Amino acid sequence: MDELELLKKDWKNEDKVYPKLSYKEIYNMILSKSSSIVKWIFIISILEFVFWVFISFGLKASGFNLELDGMEKNAGFIAISIFSYAILAYFFYRFYINYKTINTTDNAKVLMENILKTRRTVKQYVFFNLLVLVIGVSYMMPYALKSDEDSRVLLETAQANGELFKYYASIALVTIIGLVIAISVLLLFYWLIYGILLKRLNRNYYELKKLEV
Repeated sequence: MDELELLKKDWKNEDKVYPKLSYKEIYNMILSKSSSIVKWIFIISILEFVFWVFISFGLKASGFNLELDGMEKNAGFIAISIFSYAILAYFFYRFYINYKTINTTDNAKVLMENILKTRRTVKQYVFFNLLVLVIGVSYMMPYALKSDEDSRVLLETAQANGELFKYYASIALVTIIGLVIAISVLLLFYWLIYGILLKRLNRNYYELKKLEV
């Protein structure tokens, strides 16, 4: 429980008398909490990016994705990668700017607007990551099927048996199920991490609204 919540709890205790906090003191508490939350959003987004880069290099080192080495030279894959990194850099920049802006805000109305901007940025960031996952898998699957020797044998067998539609349908079904599972896991992660931080940020927003009444 944070300092502001403790004070509100104590104020309800009629047996105790506490000095009345000024508008400025309450505002500074909310500002401090909001600044800390946005700072953690920025830090966690950077740590998340480092984690996925580490996983990518780990898979390469283990030889797990050796059959996809040629994809790194594929023009489409390069374009998707450059676009993804550019947008991620933009979000990191926005998170940092949101933190710096909130940290130096001295007006409740402006702070409320900055909190809303931060919420929108986080939601856009989550949506972008999920979109890149879907686009990446959709682009990589056909390439992987063509590059993998076992997949080519299965394709030729299905074609020879007149079961080409069944083969592609099963691949599509497995891919969709895999995507649903991956998206569910990511949404759970984002809900546990960013969702909790945004919930606290929302609480600060409504505390500010009460101050402005």
